[in-house]
Amino acid sequence: MSDPSTSGFPATEQGAGFFRAYDSVLSKWPTEVTSEQVQSPFGTTWVNTCGPVDGPPVILVPGQRATSTVWFNNVGELSRRHRVLAIDILGDAGRSVAAADTPVRSRDDLLAWFGGILDHFTLDAPAVVAHSYGAMIVLAYALAHPDSLSKLVLLDPNSVFTGLRAPYLLRAIPLLARPTGKRERDLLAWETAGQPLDEDWLNLITRSVADFPKGKTVVPKRPKAAALSALTTQTTVILAEHSKVHDDAGSDHEHPARGNPPHAPDEPRPNTQHRPHHRPRLIAEADGPHPASDGAARLRIPN
Repeated sequence: MSDPSTSGFPATEQGAGFFRAYDSVLSKWPTEVTSEQVQSPFGTTWVNTCGPVDGPPVILVPGQRATSTVWFNNVGELSRRHRVLAIDILGDAGRSVAAADTPVRSRDDLLAWFGGILDHFTLDAPAVVAHSYGAMIVLAYALAHPDSLSKLVLLDPNSVFTGLRAPYLLRAIPLLARPTGKRERDLLAWETAGQPLDEDWLNLITRSVADFPKGKTVVPKRPKAAALSALTTQTTVILAEHSKVHDDAGSDHEHPARGNPPHAPDEPRPNTQHRPHHRPRLIAEADGPHPASDGAARLRIPN
């Protein structure tokens, strides 16, 4: 049975507005999009897909409240040869609907949910690109299930290699204490130094914060250095030069995974912010070798 707070949401005025905003951002995808609903004990996961059916699969996992639609600047290039599967995280904003009796309640549940997505699509060690909170989830999965993923690209992952900056926390606390659309917009304006964001996506994430039913967010613990050193998945970390989220993003030259293949943390990408669609497109070159790790997935952010 679905959680009535989310299953009934589309019938409300707020729900109708949210899903209009969702569809408006999804319409920006420059390719034909289909959707599939994946059933599990934890609820129903919505997956937006595009690209050749027989192409090598790449899974996209967004940050918190961003929804799967956020990849509109990325899927065009990715889907030329890859089968793209973009997930609405179960229990978070989007079209996924959590089960009322058995929602995701723990880290183990969260990893079992993600593994169920792989099983549903019969994916054998796919590549995964994930941002922020989504990066925390897939890294935890890769650590718990060695060799289950072929390539892992972490976009500005928070609370993975370092903590959060105090100024970011000070601005985020009011939003966490009483989420409102205005507080979300204020945080984003500060985070991006006033640089313009896509208005349709900004409308969507504002509605995600202000209107979407709130559920429990399960956050994997920050992995220890020893666990990261044992990671076998080919991994690239993309840091945003102007990210205000991390303690030392843009200046950490002793990154815990740096120089330890198969991990390939990248140098901070110039003129980039924490949000993956901000500024130019992210282009995944999933088959291109990374200079620090042969065979690692690589993302290029053109200036």
